Amino acid sequence: MESAILCRDLRKRYPSRTAPVDAVNGLDLEVHCGECFGLLGPNGAGKTTTIEILEGLLPATAGQVEILGRRWGEDDDALRQRLGISLQETRLAEKLTVEETLTLFRSFYRRGLAPAAVMEMVGITEKARAFVGKLSGGQRQRLAVACALVGDPELLFLDEPTTGLDPQSRRQLWDILRAFRGQGRTILLTTHYMDEAERLCDRVAIVDRGKVIAVGTPTELIARLGGEHLIEFALNHGVRVPDADLQALPAVTSVRHEDDAYALAVTAPHIAIPALLQRLESQRLDLARLTTRHASLEDVFVTLTGRHLRDEEPQSAA
Repeated sequence: MESAILCRDLRKRYPSRTAPVDAVNGLDLEVHCGECFGLLGPNGAGKTTTIEILEGLLPATAGQVEILGRRWGEDDDALRQRLGISLQETRLAEKLTVEETLTLFRSFYRRGLAPAAVMEMVGITEKARAFVGKLSGGQRQRLAVACALVGDPELLFLDEPTTGLDPQSRRQLWDILRAFRGQGRTILLTTHYMDEAERLCDRVAIVDRGKVIAVGTPTELIARLGGEHLIEFALNHGVRVPDADLQALPAVTSVRHEDDAYALAVTAPHIAIPALLQRLESQRLDLARLTTRHASLEDVFVTLTGRHLRDEEPQSAA
């Protein structure tokens, strides 16, 4: 399958007074043409640094990068004509109107979409004559995405595009991205919303400390947990149970605990829950809470790294 994005052994090192910081540390990635690909990981994992290198905004320290079969430094203007980019933070001229802003961005491309059509797509037509400085956070975010779409790109880079949007606006943007992908075009998306990644992305890569640590479809990654369901529980007074006792329960494939809570990945909740309750009763332990749910991409990440998607990584640059 043809690759829209290909990078091998990608590295980005920042100098420091103490020791150099490797924001990207040997990252390998391939995004196929026509797919929506999600780049996931905690803050500081290197996602934004990676995406800025792929966009041609930041030079790599080392490694190979190909975008739509081309390399940065060969014919950058021709390549940029084929890309749409929405940065994590987009600063637009506050004294321009929404329509003027889109007209300006449209002028950067040899071909593209009419500003009015793009405003209709992202739901900001009624704000056409409003100054950017008067827009709400969510309206600014939709305008930023509109600026990325106005050039009618083949490859769309979106760095946390739905941050600050209300639920209705998020779903409206999802529909826009599905239609974009339905035209055979490619999306590279970073997001902290796991439901967004599961619904939109054909495949995802989980990045931690500058490397890809897992890649596959959301279903494939969740299946690697060994169970599609999670049983989460805690005991009164913070009492602990040995992991080995929980692992020995029928239908339990893995055990994770955080503070005083436990999460059991299980293949059959109707088997595992009665066994768990019987074990706790035999040891005269009282439940403080117990819930069951389907496993998610966040469960995959925590299992792989021991950290949540929103945990900070202070020593990394992105």
